[in-house]
Amino acid sequence: MIANARMYSVTPQVAALWRSLLAAILKKTEGAVEIVDHAPPAPISELWKRPDKAAVFMCGLPYSLAAPQPHLVVAPIPSPPAYGGRACYWSDLVVRADSPFRTLEQTFGHRLALTTPESQSGYAALLYALMPHGGTRPLYREIIEPRFTPMGALTAVIENKAEVAPLDSYAFALIAKDAPELAAQVRVIQSTDPTAIPALVASDAASPEVTTAFLNAGDDPATRALMDRLLLDRFARPEAPAYDDLRQRFLTMQAFWRRHALAETAHPLFAAQLGRTD
Repeated sequence: MIANARMYSVTPQVAALWRSLLAAILKKTEGAVEIVDHAPPAPISELWKRPDKAAVFMCGLPYSLAAPQPHLVVAPIPSPPAYGGRACYWSDLVVRADSPFRTLEQTFGHRLALTTPESQSGYAALLYALMPHGGTRPLYREIIEPRFTPMGALTAVIENKAEVAPLDSYAFALIAKDAPELAAQVRVIQSTDPTAIPALVASDAASPEVTTAFLNAGDDPATRALMDRLLLDRFARPEAPAYDDLRQRFLTMQAFWRRHALAETAHPLFAAQLGRTD
């Protein structure tokens, strides 16, 4: 069985902290669980399809669309006050720090960077938030090539390859803590509504022993120290209906943008998802 935190391994240093945290938690269980990396450019979807998952972070959107669905183990609760002790997150919409844009509407007609159509925070959340602005004219001049990760979307804005991008709020918080020089080069102009945060999932029924180890992780001082460095308050039992809501939002969003123009030029990966049907 395997465990993996690729979704939130936003820098090499943060990846090392996650490996240490997973190892510290899972050593308190009897089953043998290997901490694997599965780093980019390996497709993250291949990781999610593995039949030997014991505790692997999975985005809520593909989880909600999967058939059959993996089994929810635990969800992280980030420690920054904005999360209010909830297992949630949102998309922070960022522009360059020196950008003239102050609102999302001011970015219309320019270039948008997204991660992949599999992503809630890097794709679906923003497109859902843009629905009230939909109409006959495209909102963006271009949707650039997929950026795949929050760091990829962030650097696309920093390097002036796009004017705006949505970032997973928890991933962005980890980047800001570990690489403040990067985070300082962008500015948040808006955030989407909170939704269920990516959870740790298992291929088979979640082991009660593994779940308990995560739920009690903060009780151990050494593990608590790792969690603090990863901006984690605690782990909690996921609420399944919150992930079902992601599926409904996605289907509503997808149907809407297949009837309305979003970008005059979209990378083929996104065009296949957003192409108008009328």
